[in-house]
Amino acid sequence: QVTSFQGVALRSLCTSSPHEHPEHGRLVYKGNLAKAVLGVRFFSYSTSIFNLFTMPYIMLKTGIGFESLIMQAAFYGLIGFFTFVTPVTLHVLTKGYVIRLYYKDEMDTYTAITYNAILAEKVTVFHQKDVKIPDITKMFTTFYAKTKSMLVNPTLFPNPQDYNHLMGYDKFFNFNLEEEKEAGEKK
Repeated sequence: QVTSFQGVALRSLCTSSPHEHPEHGRLVYKGNLAKAVLGVRFFSYSTSIFNLFTMPYIMLKTGIGFESLIMQAAFYGLIGFFTFVTPVTLHVLTKGYVIRLYYKDEMDTYTAITYNAILAEKVTVFHQKDVKIPDITKMFTTFYAKTKSMLVNPTLFPNPQDYNHLMGYDKFFNFNLEEEKEAGEKK
């Protein structure tokens, strides 16, 4: 690839495609809500931290106080609920959202990139045989990688065969139920 920079020809020495990661493999999926998930979680965390630091100051300066111990417990409980429960709930709901998914052909492994509790990228490596599809459709789960729930949007896979392979839809399906029963009884 040759590009021009103010009349000077520059040659790129990159040998892999821009969708290739040296450690994880080929990029097969990129979530379109990654920035939104990060932004909402960051906003929730920052408002909770702001609340933790300003609430004691506000309480001291305004003199808001309750004579009743029950009223004080209810007031502080309500403040604590919104300070701690909202970020925890957002984390639980979005922890399985896959930002990027890579596939390594030679090892048949996937690498899913998600956000952890401190908003850093978390890497989960799993084989295609570790993928389990839930029996009942769940709101924030497309599949399980080992025991971790993952959420992907099937329409965002540039190549539908990559999604089919991930979910195991490209495997041979046996229509003979008697052989299935026999195999189940041997286990």
